[in-house]
Amino acid sequence: MIDVESYCRDLEAYLCRKNDGHLIRITGPAFERVIGWAQQGIPLKIAEAGIDRYFERYYRKGPRRHPVRIDFCEADVLDAFDDWRRALGISTVVPDTPGGPEVEEPVQGAGRSRRSLASRIEGALARLTVLRGSDQAGPAIGAALDAAVRSLDAMGPEAAKARGDAREAILERIAGIEAALLAAAVAAITDAQRVGFEREAEAELAPFRARMTPEAYAQSRRAAVERLVRLHFGLPGEGLAP
Repeated sequence: MIDVESYCRDLEAYLCRKNDGHLIRITGPAFERVIGWAQQGIPLKIAEAGIDRYFERYYRKGPRRHPVRIDFCEADVLDAFDDWRRALGISTVVPDTPGGPEVEEPVQGAGRSRRSLASRIEGALARLTVLRGSDQAGPAIGAALDAAVRSLDAMGPEAAKARGDAREAILERIAGIEAALLAAAVAAITDAQRVGFEREAEAELAPFRARMTPEAYAQSRRAAVERLVRLHFGLPGEGLAP
């Protein structure tokens, strides 16, 4: 189980850093809210990712006017948690009836992106090109990045007008590109990094493990490790997600 006190302290410190050193204590209703996040099993890094989402939107509005409180970030934290569960295939547990036994509720599939296929490819191309020149991803998976950029660049004009079966065919090709990139990234990490990612994945999944079948746990653990590898190299997520 998540250590609630450490969880709250870590989020308070993270929010302080995001607020440029301005400390906003997590007390009262805000403390109860954060306890609720811990009780749901929201991993610390996922909660931090939700806070990041709020700040990214906040900065786009122009000059800052006041420090951000943790409760402002709740919707983004919960959205980030839903995205994480969906990516790892983790269901949630809800009461079947008031006062009745708890049952697992299947993870809902991700909705279709509002961005056009061509714009998603364009965004991925820009991101992969930056990664190719980075000190971390470039030397480790440069060849795979080059191959992905060439493949995506070639399908750009086609994606702008693809509909129906043609669009599905492009999505399958994109999935193949993503799989190749991920395989190269997994092969590039060191044994020590692999062990670290596995431990982090196990810690993230710990609140859910007791109600998961061995097969479901193994699948979610593998997906969690792959997600951490993607984050390590800055790779796009499924469907060229940012």
